[in-house]
Amino acid sequence: MLNAGAQPVQRRELGGTRVLWKSLVQGAIDIYPEYTGTLSQEIFAGQGIGGNQALREALATYGIRMTSSLGFNNNYAVGMKKEICKKLGIVKISDLRRYPELRFGFSNEFMDRKDGWPGLRARYGLPQHKVFGLDHDLALRGIESNSIDATELYTTDPEIDYYGLCALEDDLRYFPEYTAVLLYRADLEKQAPQLVAALAKLEGRITSVDMTDMNKLAKMEKVPESKIAAKFLARYLSLESPVRQETLAARIWQLTKEHLSLVLISLWLAILIGIPLGILAAQKPVLGQIILSFTGIIQTIPSLALLVFMIPLLGIGGPPVIVALFLYSLLPIVRNTQAGLQSIPMEIRDSAEALGLSPWARFRLIELPMASREILAGVKTSAVINVGTATLGALIGAGGYGQPILTGIRLDDLGLILTGAVPAALLALIVQGGFDLAEYVVVPKGLRLKPGE
Repeated sequence: MLNAGAQPVQRRELGGTRVLWKSLVQGAIDIYPEYTGTLSQEIFAGQGIGGNQALREALATYGIRMTSSLGFNNNYAVGMKKEICKKLGIVKISDLRRYPELRFGFSNEFMDRKDGWPGLRARYGLPQHKVFGLDHDLALRGIESNSIDATELYTTDPEIDYYGLCALEDDLRYFPEYTAVLLYRADLEKQAPQLVAALAKLEGRITSVDMTDMNKLAKMEKVPESKIAAKFLARYLSLESPVRQETLAARIWQLTKEHLSLVLISLWLAILIGIPLGILAAQKPVLGQIILSFTGIIQTIPSLALLVFMIPLLGIGGPPVIVALFLYSLLPIVRNTQAGLQSIPMEIRDSAEALGLSPWARFRLIELPMASREILAGVKTSAVINVGTATLGALIGAGGYGQPILTGIRLDDLGLILTGAVPAALLALIVQGGFDLAEYVVVPKGLRLKPGE
């Protein structure tokens, strides 16, 4: 990295501030860019920590270091279309009090941040009730289509000029200053001193104009971010940063391998554990209700929340996603296994017992084959759900088809979105077709026949 002899591994499209911060503290990542306002108002909220020196001291207690300013601020602002501001006479945030009917759309993170909407509403006494949480880039497009009237802006957003927006004056000075810095683990000073020295070369070198221009190249002109960064380093810092060229086919193949590994490992674990749990649930009704209740509760936990819960235990990347997918896969397998075994007519069970078959023989030769269709249907349901849910793994660095989808949403690049969405849809169809074929191998022929055949 930056001619420091290090080979960086970039984790793209990770979740919000809290995910990045936890990952840094736990050592799952070593470096990430942050803003001083976010540190004081979100990470160390309510502790009254202000000023760079106080921030450095607070960070040091976690084994984290902070560089000096990279040279630009990326402050929050509330933005609206210029024509609406002119029509309604809105210049500053406090002017919004006069228009309770206005519709606000803020990013999901801003909706819950300590320096976000709750505090902004309280500071200004804003009366608006039509306030929606959505992706930041989708909110900007919502402004353009008049679906919403206002959203939060970052002052280096190129969309401010592109969509003709005005940034309202923060007349009560609610938002702090968001100076860009790099946070890194303190142990890098011993493990990779050249890398730390290289990071220092960026201090004070990136102006707000530079960052806005680079954002414009990425978002508006669709220039790959790696090329933009390499060009900046070469032009302004005389540093060579080779850009790896990758074909679309190679990219999709890599994403497919990442996605398949998440789905197959989690599904196999769910089969190994879910089918025995389903058998136990069928044989022990009281215990079965407990098992089904537990797996059902897991199913109600939002996918992203479950992924975030896993980070303190397993870090970021593949392991927490595999565990989350495994847990989500249990309910269909357990429920279908139990239902399949309990649906076997009592007459058949009695006949098998009259023939003198042992309990194990009855289970292996009669009950399990007769329930195989239901069991396979549960496994198929879990597999198809896993293919879709695994796309969220990109939010915590697990890769897969979700990574280009998230990048495409951020950059408003339909091609990137389709790079992940189309293969994901095809994989789901292939998985479903594969299980349909497997039915001819696993399920006895007599059970596959429809009435009248």
